[in-house]
Amino acid sequence: MPDHRTQQYLVFLDPDPALTASTERCVALGSGLYIFYSTLTRSRFYHALKVAHDPTMLLVAPLAGDPKFKGMAEGALKILRQQSRMAEGIPTAG
Repeated sequence: MPDHRTQQYLVFLDPDPALTASTERCVALGSGLYIFYSTLTRSRFYHALKVAHDPTMLLVAPLAGDPKFKGMAEGALKILRQQSRMAEGIPTAG
């Protein structure tokens, strides 16, 4: 059953910890910019990132849906679509 509490967050971390989808539920867009999926509130998620990565600069903004973008990391759109489908509980094709 899909978890309807999953929220997408646009995150900027500086310095960039170079996270990957395998270590976090995220899509790396490039240069410290990520889309994360979390069931935490924005405040709790912000503080969790702050403690885990000790960034100099940090931005966490909720997204209402998949963003439109151009020129981001190669394969980011494909991964974003897969992550979104998984967050909605929709099976993905390999």
